[in-house]
Amino acid sequence: METAHENTPQSAALVNSPYRDRIELLRSRVGLLSGKDRLLMTMYLENGNSFRQLARLAGVSEANIARRIRRLIARLTGNEYIMCLRNRQMLTRTELLVARDHFIRGWPLRKIAVRRECTSYQVRKMVKKVQRLARAADNASKNGKDQYADI
Repeated sequence: METAHENTPQSAALVNSPYRDRIELLRSRVGLLSGKDRLLMTMYLENGNSFRQLARLAGVSEANIARRIRRLIARLTGNEYIMCLRNRQMLTRTELLVARDHFIRGWPLRKIAVRRECTSYQVRKMVKKVQRLARAADNASKNGKDQYADI
């Protein structure tokens, strides 16, 4: 892999990167996060901090930071929550909140149930509904159907 010259701005080095689209996607979705997760991803993506630097600042191991960032990246690049936002007319406000808690924040179903004052069964049912919606939208886009053209 070619390395950029030390005086080359980071944006110029990013132009040649095969991961440019994924990095831009992550940058655009960091706003969905809150609290420590948003700060961690901002420091990683925008400031270019290494795992070692982040671990030193957080007072945890490098492996812990690497694992957390990997999980955050997986949640941000997943399309379930984005499908919810694009099809919000098909979902209630509670279903949207549950989807955000599960797919973006990564909360377990039991914690969501306590926070949203409903049962675990109801939360599981809402998550499955969102997953079905995302699968249907994905299948429709693969088949080129106009039914989900706005997805």
